[in-house]
Amino acid sequence: MATEEQKRLDAHYNESADWLRWGPYLSERQWGTVREDYSEHGEAWDYFPHDHARSRVYRWGEDGIAGITDDDCNLNFCVAMWNGKDPIIKERLFGLTGPEGNHGEDVKELYYYLDSTPTHSYMKHLYKYPQSEFPYDELARVNRERSIDEHEYEILDSGVFDDNNYFDVFTEYAKADEDDILVKVTIANKSEDAAEITLMPTLWFTNRWSFGLMDERPSLELLKESSTYSEIKATHPKLKEYHVYCDAAEKLLFAENETNVSRLFDQPNPTERVKDSINDAVVSGDFTAFEGVESGTKFSPLYKIQLKGKEEKEIRLRLSKKKYSKNPLKTSFDRVFEERLKEADEFYAQFTTGGNEDHKKIQRQAFAGMLWTKQFYYIDIPQWLDGDEGQMPPPEGRKHGRNSDWRTLNNRDIISMPDKWEYPWYAAWDLAFHCVPLAMLDMQFAKDQLILFLREWYMKPNGQIPAYEWAFGDVNPPVHAWACLQVYKMEKEKTGTGDTDFLKRVFQKLMINFTWWVNRKDENDNNVFEGGFLGLDNIGVFDRSAEIPGGGHLEQADGTSWMAMYCLNMLEMALEIAQDDPVGFEDVATKFLEHFVYIAEAINTLEIEHDDCLDYKDGFFYDVLVMPDGRRIPLKVRSLVGLTTLFATLEVKKEYLEKLPDFTRRLKWFRKYRQENHRHLVIDSFDEDGDMLLSIVSGDRLPDILNALLSEEEFYSPYGIRSISKVHEEPYVVTIDGQHFDLKYEPAESRTGLFGGNSNWRGPIWTPMNYMLIQSLKEFHRFYGDECLVNCPYDANKKKNLDLIAEDISKNIISIFEKDETGERPVHALHDIYQENPDFNDLILFYEYFHGDNGRGVGASHQTGWTGIVAELIDRIHNHPAE
Repeated sequence: MATEEQKRLDAHYNESADWLRWGPYLSERQWGTVREDYSEHGEAWDYFPHDHARSRVYRWGEDGIAGITDDDCNLNFCVAMWNGKDPIIKERLFGLTGPEGNHGEDVKELYYYLDSTPTHSYMKHLYKYPQSEFPYDELARVNRERSIDEHEYEILDSGVFDDNNYFDVFTEYAKADEDDILVKVTIANKSEDAAEITLMPTLWFTNRWSFGLMDERPSLELLKESSTYSEIKATHPKLKEYHVYCDAAEKLLFAENETNVSRLFDQPNPTERVKDSINDAVVSGDFTAFEGVESGTKFSPLYKIQLKGKEEKEIRLRLSKKKYSKNPLKTSFDRVFEERLKEADEFYAQFTTGGNEDHKKIQRQAFAGMLWTKQFYYIDIPQWLDGDEGQMPPPEGRKHGRNSDWRTLNNRDIISMPDKWEYPWYAAWDLAFHCVPLAMLDMQFAKDQLILFLREWYMKPNGQIPAYEWAFGDVNPPVHAWACLQVYKMEKEKTGTGDTDFLKRVFQKLMINFTWWVNRKDENDNNVFEGGFLGLDNIGVFDRSAEIPGGGHLEQADGTSWMAMYCLNMLEMALEIAQDDPVGFEDVATKFLEHFVYIAEAINTLEIEHDDCLDYKDGFFYDVLVMPDGRRIPLKVRSLVGLTTLFATLEVKKEYLEKLPDFTRRLKWFRKYRQENHRHLVIDSFDEDGDMLLSIVSGDRLPDILNALLSEEEFYSPYGIRSISKVHEEPYVVTIDGQHFDLKYEPAESRTGLFGGNSNWRGPIWTPMNYMLIQSLKEFHRFYGDECLVNCPYDANKKKNLDLIAEDISKNIISIFEKDETGERPVHALHDIYQENPDFNDLILFYEYFHGDNGRGVGASHQTGWTGIVAELIDRIHNHPAE
């Protein structure tokens, strides 16, 4: 029986209701983004810094704390507060820019996504606000003084949360219907001593009128002010009319979302109450400019709240299409919240965790993070490059600079972000992994996200998928087809029926993207591919996306493996569609089969001619530097680059082949032809008419790769698979035309400035790569079963099948977030407060990556995006355990 939340999802997608019109789509950082950068040389951090954000109008979006907005970012809501000591009110999250941090950009706040349903019918967020002055200068200064070899200086290191001298600010939302949103802000004083806080829930319109994008200016207008509540009417040309209800406040402050040009540019202001005027009035205590003002484009009711030690207080608001004649913040308000929370619990009850309450908490917060990091993303490249009418024209050099060759790109959508502060812009290959846990919650949203990036206003006419706004033309691993298949299989497993229409829709566009890869990334037309850094930032001894030392080019084991996997993804898709619609798809399945074989042959037989990509002495795969004079230099770094060869693995069941006689006939001919001509085959089967395995790594080579993968002296960690082998604790050194390059195992923060220095692929554990390794081991097991048993040195050399090994790795990943026997979660290893303080015990952060030896969280602290895939691993070990 469908839950109430599932019924809401169904109603949304059959268009009988628009339950997703409102959601947590507000960014957490719009400042410092490429979208808002109009500098000549692309200096995004400097052009629009944090110090400007409170005073300056954004062009392409908005930001705030615990905020919501509509699906076109017209009307926005967030919480703002002031502790009476800070130089500015707290209305957006603070962090260091890329150049400021000793390991790149980093948010310096404590906040947590606690809950959300897929339709955002219920959401909960927690922000922890110090009662002492927020240490803005200290955080910037200490991090600036620290070297790249030291930890980042976090707000927990500053002491402002010692002795519980802080406020917990809980923001909760509940939808009475699609256009009736209830808001509850609960302030809890965690200190033993009394404390005062000023709360300013804030509603404002995105300023599009200043850029000539709307003719009619929206407005917020006071309709009613009583002793118990106030009513404000919000009018917008697109949204029409909404009503805002709020508890009776000390003051009702109306301002304009207009730039304070006086402060920033020493020019006269267009109005007295500009964007930062509420900030200035609260901090100074002078509200003279607001007296008698009852309308504007920005509105904040002001609540000065006195709290005794350990006391809490609740403030209520409501945003609704309905005009209520009586106070709508009373009895029905509580009932709606109770119902929506109950319905959220019912929805999540489908994800059983075998009674493991800790796993339940981890999974629910992972899901919450996935849903909270949806964001409205907007950029129109021609308009961004050329500028807006009535505004200062951008520097002429921009027309030949960053993203200037992407004039067909025009994005204006709700997109799953990696991290709404550190990465408040989409990353195409991150998104592929996001869609796995998202599909568990909202299958159609996951499918729509994957379709979106193949549309004409995203994909370039030549077939390239945009990477991210810092460089849309960068090349990430081709995982889009893989993600489409994962989502398809998940739906088929859940419902018993696969959505082949979805596969057909994405297949045609993926064909165009595949062709782009083949034409652009195979320099020598020999089925060995390049690609640059391919998402693995600093994994090479030099920057693989920059000019190659000695003027050569790089034949990449991972680029080649990704393309082999892409072939198999397309093959599997074609075979799946052809089961019911063989016309055309049966033929193209043959094309991808043969292309895969050629790629697998190339990477496996280069050694015979050149002694490079595959080292037959150790069975591992490496990148090869090809010099202009023909010299070939293997770069023998044992890393994920070599392990990606495991990803290109597919078992094809006998039943599939039986329904496709033409494909099977061609397959048998092709196999016989290659055997007779002594060509590399990469096709294993138990007999002529049995199941078939396609893999870059053949059965006789698999043990060599697995020996490295499962060795604790190399890749295997109690917390997952490392990105680089521990053998490189002894640095790997190579000399290329007199230049020396080296690489060392670094289990945590990066010690190199490559790609900004905030990501590190030289040792840490990355959950998406672990997930793909787990998938690959399971695929091998489906074919080999218990015929393939492997010694596991991490488990007293017990012999295990590959399914059990995959489950061991899954449990290792999950253990990063679990409480151990001392009550500590490895992810929070640096800060004892998570173990010792009951108000922190069950708060979980989903970091970008993790320490290769102890599981500590590293990098972006809210990258639930692809780290949220741990939710699927939890579901798998409880509901589909290995045998």
